[in-house]
Amino acid sequence: QVQLVESGGGLVQPGGSLRLSCAASGFDFSQYGLAWARQAPGKARVMVAAISLKNSVTYYANSVKGRFTISRDNAKNTVYLDMDSLKLDDTAVYYCNTHMDGSDYWGQGTQVTVSS
Repeated sequence: QVQLVESGGGLVQPGGSLRLSCAASGFDFSQYGLAWARQAPGKARVMVAAISLKNSVTYYANSVKGRFTISRDNAKNTVYLDMDSLKLDDTAVYYCNTHMDGSDYWGQGTQVTVSS
């Protein structure tokens, strides 16, 4: 079955950096786009970055553009989210996502807390 497992979250000061990883299994990873979304307390889940199957197309929400970078390693079945210049508003649970056969698949999420 499709599994997405996020890791790399933690507590970081404003201006700091983190790298999130999402290890995928149960499907042909190289044939699907991947995305990262986040959900802050009391708010809806929103997509922040996405990447096509061949790295040719990436998408970033305006709130993270220029600070976050999504990438993938098809040999390792892993997608990454490099986050720089972190702000207090980046505090959220971050989820990995893929969409196939009309269904969305999500990981369990990893908590990112930006605090001084």
